Amino acid sequence: MTIDQRLEVRRTPPPTSRAPWLGVGVLTLPVFLVSMDASVLFLATPRLTAALRPSAAEQLWILDVYGFLIAGLLITMGNLGDRIGRRRLLLAGATLFGLASVVAAFAPSPEVLIAARAAMGVGGATLMPSSLSLLTNLFPDPAQRGRAIGVWTAAFAGGSALGPVIGGVLLHHFWWGSVFLINVPVLAVLLVAAPRWVPEFRTGGSDPFDLVGIVLSMLAILPSVYAIKHLATEGADLSAMAVGLFGLTMLAAFVAYERRTLFPLLDLGLFANRAFTAAILVALLGMVSLAAMFYLTGIYLQSVLGQDVLAAALAGLPVAVTVAVASMGASRVVAHLGVGRAFVVALLAAAAGNGVLLGLGVTHGLVLYMVGTSIAGVGYGVMFSVVSEVAVGSVPAERSGAAAGVSETCFELGSALGLAVLGSLAVAVFRSRDDGRGFGDTLSATLLSTHDQALADAARAAFVDGLHAATLVGVVLLVLSAVLVGRARLTLAGAAEGHHEG
Repeated sequence: MTIDQRLEVRRTPPPTSRAPWLGVGVLTLPVFLVSMDASVLFLATPRLTAALRPSAAEQLWILDVYGFLIAGLLITMGNLGDRIGRRRLLLAGATLFGLASVVAAFAPSPEVLIAARAAMGVGGATLMPSSLSLLTNLFPDPAQRGRAIGVWTAAFAGGSALGPVIGGVLLHHFWWGSVFLINVPVLAVLLVAAPRWVPEFRTGGSDPFDLVGIVLSMLAILPSVYAIKHLATEGADLSAMAVGLFGLTMLAAFVAYERRTLFPLLDLGLFANRAFTAAILVALLGMVSLAAMFYLTGIYLQSVLGQDVLAAALAGLPVAVTVAVASMGASRVVAHLGVGRAFVVALLAAAAGNGVLLGLGVTHGLVLYMVGTSIAGVGYGVMFSVVSEVAVGSVPAERSGAAAGVSETCFELGSALGLAVLGSLAVAVFRSRDDGRGFGDTLSATLLSTHDQALADAARAAFVDGLHAATLVGVVLLVLSAVLVGRARLTLAGAAEGHHEG
């Protein structure tokens, strides 16, 4: 049963006329942190590797277990918030997120850091759906609600883009764990301000949780990702094949179960809508390429070009600005081009920006990096701002809640898959260039363990080859998405018009 179908709705009105916009300010804090923490470690990877010495697989788990748990639990946490109160869930999740951030900051080993990142993912899964749903409840007027959602979306996109910049500034002055401790004071503000400026909301629904669906989805995602990482770092063997086959079997079981259960975790019927499917694929594939771009270029700037962490952070400012500006200006682009053309142009801009990164070299590339990522940032900013509107606007009103949940899930899942799949591809190419030279598991590990300049130069060249391979796949995914959206353009336009009329 969706939110619109439920009869029992209990709200506490905001105490003053200014409270809705004060509430917006409060509710942008958690979404900014959640998106920032998906990317804040990108510039910290070399320092973290030096301190904890994780293997290549552990390094990728540190980065993406967070995103996978958010993606796997977003819809579940949204349903839980309907029952116990969305503000209550928001505050509980913020507390867990803050405590896990402290553990991560002082983690003594890769295993502890992975566990702390997993706990942060569980907390983050409560913050995103709670903040967005509470924000929409603050504004009965559709125009004001649209502006508020635009601010929320800009905070999400800005957090992802500014994560590496903020991380770089902190790393210039403090140790690698400082990128997690920054969460604590921000969450403290949230815990104090939310009870005052954000009214509680709950629907009193009692539909049963799809516990089987939750378990099957995680059993499908995590083993499949493990198999991909294992194949990249250790090569094909019986263990990787068995785990990968198990993951695919669980995926098939998940789809079969969701089709027949009365209260599914994922409403598969939504994918019968062409516009919805196109928007969801754009969200997924766009985030795959964006996450890989930020992660690999963060290592490139420091370990290949030799930039210090502050210089690398400053080099990331142009893309942070273009993503934020494009996110807030997306509505004007749509008004001028129409939603279908805006999607296609945004995807092609992101592809072109990533294509510029194919020119990055071992001894040059700083200017190309800044130009390429800035162009890509314009595309990503417009793209992600339009995705949610199209996804929700393309389905009937009574299914809009489920559509929003799937949209948010695909953003997080795409980010995690970008790190897992394209990150693993880059590692595989790096390892394939070894030829008995004695590379470590990663470029950072190799540079830390050798004083042989020839070996170090060969490792840097191998990493650039891996970056090019992953980037090329990202470009292909973006172009294919543009073709898909171009074919669905009329359907997308109709969906957007219907949404605005509603």
